[in-house]
Amino acid sequence: MKHKDGLDIAALLLLLLVAIAAMAVPVALTQPALLAVPAVLVLIALCVVLYQRRRLRAFLARQLCSTDFENSRIQYSLANLPIPTVLVNDGRILWYNQYFRQDVLNDYDAVTRPVNRVLPELDLAVCSRPHGQDLKVGERRFTAYAGSAKGSRGASLVYLINDTLYKETLDEYNESRPACLIIVIDSYDELFDDMKDSEQAKELEAINSLLEKYIGRSTGFLRKVTNSRYIAVVEERDVRWMLAERFDILDKVRALHPGGLTTLSIGVGHGGKTLQECHQMARESIDIALGRGGDQAAVKTVDGFEFYGGISHGVEKRSHVRSRIIANALCDLIKRSDSVIIMGHRMSDLDAVGSAIGVLRICKMCDVPAVIAINSEATLAGPLLKTFLDAGEGHDFIAPDQTLDVITPNTLLIVVDTYQKRLLESQQIYEKCKHVVVIDHHRMAVGHIDNPTLICHEPYASSASELVCELLQFMPKENNITPLEAQALLAGIMLDTRSFALHVGVRTFEAAAWLRSRGAETAATKRLFNISKEEYEARAAIVEGAYLYKGCAIATSDELDPAMSVVLPMAANDLLTINGVDASFVAIAKNGGVNISARSMGELNVQVILEPLGGGGHLTMAGAQLRDCTVKEAEARIRAQIDEYRANQECQEELVGAV
Repeated sequence: MKHKDGLDIAALLLLLLVAIAAMAVPVALTQPALLAVPAVLVLIALCVVLYQRRRLRAFLARQLCSTDFENSRIQYSLANLPIPTVLVNDGRILWYNQYFRQDVLNDYDAVTRPVNRVLPELDLAVCSRPHGQDLKVGERRFTAYAGSAKGSRGASLVYLINDTLYKETLDEYNESRPACLIIVIDSYDELFDDMKDSEQAKELEAINSLLEKYIGRSTGFLRKVTNSRYIAVVEERDVRWMLAERFDILDKVRALHPGGLTTLSIGVGHGGKTLQECHQMARESIDIALGRGGDQAAVKTVDGFEFYGGISHGVEKRSHVRSRIIANALCDLIKRSDSVIIMGHRMSDLDAVGSAIGVLRICKMCDVPAVIAINSEATLAGPLLKTFLDAGEGHDFIAPDQTLDVITPNTLLIVVDTYQKRLLESQQIYEKCKHVVVIDHHRMAVGHIDNPTLICHEPYASSASELVCELLQFMPKENNITPLEAQALLAGIMLDTRSFALHVGVRTFEAAAWLRSRGAETAATKRLFNISKEEYEARAAIVEGAYLYKGCAIATSDELDPAMSVVLPMAANDLLTINGVDASFVAIAKNGGVNISARSMGELNVQVILEPLGGGGHLTMAGAQLRDCTVKEAEARIRAQIDEYRANQECQEELVGAV
């Protein structure tokens, strides 16, 4: 009866408030000063209403949620359930037991309140699933399960299991899982051979100090394995902050010298079932980091690779010892084979075809039958192929599908100018051949050829043709390369160096000089780059429509005639000649997708920019093919990647300045 009187009083006060509000309007218009006393009365009335409303909620909570209320069979069966339980309907709390009040509400009343105010993260659809939903209330962690209550007209019962201890134990287990890091000083021999002992000691001391300080922030340890190689074992929690900081140790080591000659490569393996598995993942990561040119961290998980850094040029190795060893091993493999198939990448260019011709010469010197598998209708090296056809050498070039019938278990496949399985001229040839040799200069990426029998991979090299030239120099002088073949190899070098302007090292000029001594004519080689008037006009139109975006030239075009495929890379090269352009991106529609060609003067790593789009290449030259994509969409994705790259550049510059 007492509570009923309270309700009557509250209702009466509410009516009085409405009446007062209606009377206050004319008074406010004539004599506003007279409203002071009514305003005080209204405020007092509101306080009484709110107080009575709170008493009402408390009354309902005691009546509905106490064990004395026996009119509900659901309540009677669940009131003493030793886990927090709440009845929810139409987004509001109808009932809860004493454990819910104690563990979740902290002894506050919440009957009729919206459930999203008490449990903001609660989702009944997720709770209804077999695994429930994870909830956090204060410092407590629950797993919530939901089910419909019989006879409750659509209400849901939610059960909360307090498993704070188990979840905290699981988190600690995951955070303390071991991870392995392999750290390598890039080009150690080339950098330190010319230094005095005191200079070497000073340089190594600076690197050691940075690494010890870096790993010292973790719970793990660092050990030096060789002069240039370290291994570190840390916990998963440490890998997380390393990833969040994007392995800023790379920038700190690079900042030791203004030229950035001293760099690190890091291979990370984490998420494995055992420490041994993590170590194997770290080894694979360091291999791919070094294969991509170094100065970067490669992180391998069970889901794939992630890359951080990679903004520096590779350091040229001056020794020819490795080339001699590979040349001898390649000859042995060729001589033990029944036949050899040489293959490049799709839409083969002068470098792919030129290096393939050089490898074909090595096979001829070993007296083993060999052919070059090439799609002559889809190549950018048409003038070079025509030159060989006119010279009566057309039998050395055959369509890829014609080689499938002659492949034996002892057939050797030599892949040139690519390391990516998805870019091969023919996937069928690769899958059918058991023995594979790779000769490539591009930075390694995810999806590379697995476990080749022999690999000649040098990211510092200008081109695959340069690598083949070095191999040919260790072959017998008798029956060596012909002038026409030398011209093909020189064309490949000139293409990838843009006529010796970019990505050129000492060994590049040595290879060119050797080819010139073997009869290569520079004027005839230059004519291989000539284009038709229609191609020139199309290239000019693309360049004219380009615009600048954050130091990058971006140009787009509708689909061109298939015979004008060469226009794409040429337009990208032309855009680099514009002042203020650090990199160029040309996107052209093709077969329902978009082909992208990117070029750089070395300030930007176009490989890193195009890799998220499924592309690849190296620092100054890269490309990508987007399927089921419009030119506008491709343009937007290119701009987004440029934004991300520039943002990372700014962060690295700030870090270097701080160091």
